[in-house]
Amino acid sequence: MNMKKLATAIATVTVALASPAAFAAWTLNMTPGITAISRRVYDLHMIMYWWCVAIAIFVFGWMIYSLVRFRKSQGAVPDTKLVHNTKAEIIWTVLPVLILIIMAVPATRTLIETDDASKSELTIRITGYQWKWGYQYVDSGVEVLSTLDHASNAARQLGSGIDPTTVPDYLLNVDHPLVVPAGVKVRLLISAQDVIHSWWVPALAIKKDAIPGFVNEAWFKIDTDKTGLYRGQCAELCGRDHGFMPIVIDVRSKADFEAWLKTQQAMQRPADPAAAAVATAGDAAAPTG
Repeated sequence: MNMKKLATAIATVTVALASPAAFAAWTLNMTPGITAISRRVYDLHMIMYWWCVAIAIFVFGWMIYSLVRFRKSQGAVPDTKLVHNTKAEIIWTVLPVLILIIMAVPATRTLIETDDASKSELTIRITGYQWKWGYQYVDSGVEVLSTLDHASNAARQLGSGIDPTTVPDYLLNVDHPLVVPAGVKVRLLISAQDVIHSWWVPALAIKKDAIPGFVNEAWFKIDTDKTGLYRGQCAELCGRDHGFMPIVIDVRSKADFEAWLKTQQAMQRPADPAAAAVATAGDAAAPTG
């Protein structure tokens, strides 16, 4: 009876893990991302992963073969002398060096390119706060403060009575996302106001620390066909509400982004001082009843 229950439990877990929803929740590997750099990082990761798999298969296979082939029951006698084999030592020295060089050259090229933020068309200053993100579109006068959305914030409270599973994108949604254009090289200047945070968006293959008094730099250029919402989180333990400062990027076409930016500029533009002075003088000169 116990064996039947165990088999049923195993079958249930297997079916659950095989469902698309489970795969969406159990994302263990890197994502190819939405930029050329992020896909290159993903490819490097997979190449190194398969190198490690091949090395593990060879090493453990050789160990298992040796344990089985030369076990005591087969009459194997341990050698009490240290055996030296020059050819074997050359092979296990040269081969790892070659593997490291093969992996290091493309990785170094990619790392150099990830630090090259020159010729950017848009600069955004990102500031981490406890517990929100501030986005300033440099030279445009537009600033956005991004905090956890109201639905997630209400559901996370103790005794709220709200089932978190009923909240879309629970703890991964914000009130004001970072709006960026596709097909444009965007430069990021990342810092913090209070403590160390970390701006992490897997789809961009970007994870940069936000440090008070220090500016880290990053950049991305999203493919023109990758418009939509992409999510990330603060990846540095920054305080008791660390888990409640998500990142949402709203990728739009160039035309839609320009329209959004003009709208924000009109909404955030301060009143004309001259017009305000005229209105104030008119109010002062108006007769009182």
